[in-house]
Amino acid sequence: MQRILLLHCSPYGRQSRGSVLALELVERLRQRHPDVQLLERDLASEPLPAPHADYATALVARAPNDEPALGLSEQLIDELERSDCLVIATPMHNFTVPATLKSWIDYVLRIGRSFANTEAGKVGLLADRPTFVVVSSGGVYRGEQARQPDFLTPYLRHVLSTIGIHDLEFVHLQGLVRGQEHAQAMLAQAREQLALNPHLIAQETLS
Repeated sequence: MQRILLLHCSPYGRQSRGSVLALELVERLRQRHPDVQLLERDLASEPLPAPHADYATALVARAPNDEPALGLSEQLIDELERSDCLVIATPMHNFTVPATLKSWIDYVLRIGRSFANTEAGKVGLLADRPTFVVVSSGGVYRGEQARQPDFLTPYLRHVLSTIGIHDLEFVHLQGLVRGQEHAQAMLAQAREQLALNPHLIAQETLS
């Protein structure tokens, strides 16, 4: 593993509980791959511009990849292509992904570039890679105490599989408005989950 792409999507940035856990996850990967490089994008503090008419026109026309209107999309897809691991720390906003992450998705999912449209449906053109999605939510959307729907998990799973990413693990930090003690319990549970992921198990454990 040579490069990790980490996306921060919370308005609290690296200080959010999801990003704190994501950074711990990155450190686990660094223990296994000491020379790995990290590219971070804070999509909340440096939001992507909304796709404009020139971009939409270039998509419809299937313009070549060097078309200026596709420049930002090319940059974001290139960052993803050059990564061997993707980590996303995102809050759940109104049952689904926040606008910050949706903009990234709208640039990265591009017909003829990151996926192909075939008679059998959309087929991903990017290589699979370990991907971790840390989801933070004030409400509870999983388990017996769930009181709201979860459109984020199935949506992101479908989005990422469309471009070819299937090695995917979701980590859920839910009910965070219940206070510090509950939040710490959620973090402890998430750490236990991640400790079992084969990409994060320490080398000495494997030997």
